[in-house]
Amino acid sequence: MAHSYRRRSRLGVLLGAFTAAALAVGGLATTSTANAASTTESSTAAVPAHAVTGYWQNFNNGATVQKLADVPAAYDIVAVAFADATATPGAVDFTLDSAGLGGYTEDAFKADIKAKQAAGKSVIISIGGEKGTIQVSDAASASAFADSVYALMQEYGFDGVDIDLENGLNSTYMAQALKSLAAKAGSGFVLTMAPQTIDMQSTSAEYFKTALAVKDILTVVNMQYYNSGSMLGCDGKVYSQGSVDFLTALACIQLEGGLDPSQVGIGTPASSSAAGSGYVAPSVVNDALDCLAKGTNCGSFKPSKTYPGLRGAMTWSTNWDASSGNAWSSAVGPHVDSM
Repeated sequence: MAHSYRRRSRLGVLLGAFTAAALAVGGLATTSTANAASTTESSTAAVPAHAVTGYWQNFNNGATVQKLADVPAAYDIVAVAFADATATPGAVDFTLDSAGLGGYTEDAFKADIKAKQAAGKSVIISIGGEKGTIQVSDAASASAFADSVYALMQEYGFDGVDIDLENGLNSTYMAQALKSLAAKAGSGFVLTMAPQTIDMQSTSAEYFKTALAVKDILTVVNMQYYNSGSMLGCDGKVYSQGSVDFLTALACIQLEGGLDPSQVGIGTPASSSAAGSGYVAPSVVNDALDCLAKGTNCGSFKPSKTYPGLRGAMTWSTNWDASSGNAWSSAVGPHVDSM
């Protein structure tokens, strides 16, 4: 996610993506069997079975400036964007942009987190974004990551963490860091991820490998279905962003690649201003959810089976949603609740 909008930072030429996706499609026959037998659910009781995630901007980039208290109740998980790297490899820190947010104080921020939690919502800290440079590449940096994120959880009361690293990650050590963090946090820990489309085209990709490695503690993967070039769906066909087929055929790769349906969400921009490309109307998001969960309202792609346990949807951002009169959450929120 960018400070102006979430954009793909390393997509480049798509040939490599297609090659990776071909490997993914070729491997679906073996992974889907494991998925069908899986009963893994999120360990977080506080997150509803079907949930809406929204990113809250700790900066002013032209979208509506909000306090956490301003975020609509339609959002079940609010991801605070972003924590930043420190001088210590793997470690992160967070500083509230009080000046940019109209004098929003840390005390008020912490009180708003508690109020959201009292209302049954989860508030988590997001790591990275488009400009994030956090590197977890060895045991020491994995420990620094876990320790620093846990310190933020203790300081602010965050329920967990969101991994939004758009400049690469090491599955071995990120998984190690997340498992260590989860052990520190205990019950109620919320873990979300927001990979780019290219990151989830193949089960051999580092992001996908990370998600599978922490499946026992993973709440949801909300892939960014925007700022992307054309990608392969699980049927081996090429799909262009901005359509219901792009959402459903790419989600199918995750659903058949080893993640539980409860760990898969659809991430889209809240408005055309929120991303460089790939915006779809909220009605298209709802159609995609229906297609995957019930087999209705599909486009040309229709999955071979349905996934009624599908977790829900995500948007960048609650601020851009507010700039559009909360059109996204007003439409998608009730639809997810009704799943």
